Amino acid sequence: MINKEKTSVLFVCLGNICRSPTAHGVFRAQVERAGLIAEIEIDSAGTAAYHVGNAPDQRSASTALQRGYDLSDLRARQAVRADFNQYDYILAMDKQNLSDLRDICPANYSGYLGLFLELVPGNIIEVPDPYYGGADGFDHVLDLVEDASLALLQRIQNELAQN
Repeated sequence: MINKEKTSVLFVCLGNICRSPTAHGVFRAQVERAGLIAEIEIDSAGTAAYHVGNAPDQRSASTALQRGYDLSDLRARQAVRADFNQYDYILAMDKQNLSDLRDICPANYSGYLGLFLELVPGNIIEVPDPYYGGADGFDHVLDLVEDASLALLQRIQNELAQN
């Protein structure tokens, strides 16, 4: 692990206003329910700087809140090379964002860099961007994120149990 005191997780999408803050909020809630908030650090970022400082998209926030996830304290930021020194898991929502992250990833990064949905068995490997679609896209993103978050939490719990 990179961060010796806590396992650290960074969720990344393009603008950090839809998918990655949704993953951030869902995973945080699951970690809190598991009683592991002191052991796991969680953040989210975007590969682009379009929305730095902005709250999550209202549609994402509203859909998340309907299921009990509060995203109101989150603000968009851009992923930077220094993130690779801090986070054990850097999880991209799609292949393009993963490629963009690989472009800034130091050669000596020892954490996990991959697609978030790779942690869940199935045919879907990318979290689709709901930004230009309808409300059903935000529900679909939330469904995918809930499943992947549970898989990630289980993986981290197994790692913590081994240490």
